[in-house]
Amino acid sequence: MRAVIQRALRASVTLKETGERREIGPGLLALVGVTHGDTLADADWLAGKLVGLRVFEDDAGKMNRSLADIPGGAMLIVSQFTLHGDARKGRRPSFTDAAPPAVAIPLYERFIAAVRARGVPVQSGEFGAAMLVEVANDGPVTLIVDMPPRS
Repeated sequence: MRAVIQRALRASVTLKETGERREIGPGLLALVGVTHGDTLADADWLAGKLVGLRVFEDDAGKMNRSLADIPGGAMLIVSQFTLHGDARKGRRPSFTDAAPPAVAIPLYERFIAAVRARGVPVQSGEFGAAMLVEVANDGPVTLIVDMPPRS
């Protein structure tokens, strides 16, 4: 699994088909992609990593606080198969590294549940839907978080 996270003052996702809007105040926007071979344990690991990641500033201006330390902190989670796109060849990216929906949906849902289980309020996009994502990136702080190599 791979996530691109942004520290946000606020973030939202609007489902294009229905116009439904889901939003958070301060917290993290997490764009999450699933690849072949990812497991339920990977979803749990990634949830723990993001919830505990110290990317919020303390009183001294150092990134020493995690999402759990931020009053009202929440996470907006959006499925993003394009995170596993490969644009090294040609002009059209290949998405063969992205897991098919039958594999990705349960892992995406497990990730959401694992974040909630850690006490973080969650809003989410809808897997496979066309969406408009908006974020007020605070900092700006943007990180790519990949699973550690398998041994």
